[in-house]
Amino acid sequence: MEIVCYVVTALLAYLLGSIPTGFLVAQAKGVDIRAVGSGNIGATNVLRILGKPAGIFVLFMDALKGWVAVVLMTRLALLAFGMSGNAVRMEVCQIIAAVCAILGHNYTCWLHFKGGKGIATSAGVLLALVPWALVTILTIWIIIFATTRYVSLASIAASAALPFASWATGESLTKVIVTGAMGALAIYKHKANIRRLFAGGEPRFGERKEEEPK
Repeated sequence: MEIVCYVVTALLAYLLGSIPTGFLVAQAKGVDIRAVGSGNIGATNVLRILGKPAGIFVLFMDALKGWVAVVLMTRLALLAFGMSGNAVRMEVCQIIAAVCAILGHNYTCWLHFKGGKGIATSAGVLLALVPWALVTILTIWIIIFATTRYVSLASIAASAALPFASWATGESLTKVIVTGAMGALAIYKHKANIRRLFAGGEPRFGERKEEEPK
């Protein structure tokens, strides 16, 4: 029964995370977000193409997916299978939900397993899983972004700092390892941005270009 509970949690969290918010918002406005700007379905590209209201909405909804997966779906699954009240099972369930929600966003089954970079969804997950570590890396993100105007560089730096922030804020070894894997995945999803940063072709936030590099 315990294994079934974990499998159900993983499936539900993946499906929630896989909702392609940015793609759906852009489609509602007659735009295929995958064919414009950076081609990414995340909030940054939506903001650049469709403006601040749409970008902020996508950012909020993508983060909400991660939070709901870890907080609400985990509790519902444990209650449904009569496993609530156990701290160890709760942590395992939360970690499974966290990882699967991010994988759902990054590799959504609705768009041929091509999704976003998982930064907003990861933020929602971290808010539920390791809130003080999130505060730490959010501070790093703000500092890097404010000094460089590169969203990608700020996200990469924050992702690299995530496991250290988890360790520094007293999280369990399991959560340190999991957040390290989350950070590594986020950096991997930014591989195209990393190449552009080294080549000097990465657009800064607020720059107006007819076509951004893919």
